[in-house]
Amino acid sequence: MLIRPPVIRPATRTDLPFLQDIEGAAGEAFRALGMAAVADDAPPALAVLEHYRSAGRAWVAGTGDDGTAGDGRPVAYLLHDPVDGAAHVEQVSVHPDAARLGIGRALIDHLAARAVGAGFTALTLTTFADVPWNAPYYARLGFRTLTEDRLTDGLRALRRAEAAHGLDRWPRVCMRRALPTPPRR
Repeated sequence: MLIRPPVIRPATRTDLPFLQDIEGAAGEAFRALGMAAVADDAPPALAVLEHYRSAGRAWVAGTGDDGTAGDGRPVAYLLHDPVDGAAHVEQVSVHPDAARLGIGRALIDHLAARAVGAGFTALTLTTFADVPWNAPYYARLGFRTLTEDRLTDGLRALRRAEAAHGLDRWPRVCMRRALPTPPRR
């Protein structure tokens, strides 16, 4: 576990190529599970990452004082979208060199705190059901798997897009983590 909390900050334009590198490196772990298609999937395009960055929905983290690994490169990132009243985790990736240090958890907790302040009621995400660092990990962070009848229209649309992208070759789930109601002022 990480001794010193990571520094989390908004992504900058100069971070974006590093986010692609993080995604590629993190994806390699899927190869060992027989999920080469996931490992080989291209990282988000710079234009997509810039869309998240310019909308204020891209966060990076690192263990250095500047939110990097001390060399100007972030070691993890999170992208999110508003989906049906929830802050939806579109992507969270940690470079393997920084895995198991609590950085992914810190990014999700950071989003949760910001989401409460913005009036969101929950965090949501879609993920692989049987990958140890996916659904089982998120369950340890307080996410619960949603049954089909609990999916919102937005989550159903996301699942259709994932299926069209071929991700349904492996079991997928939608998950939700309720957020506390902010105190009334």
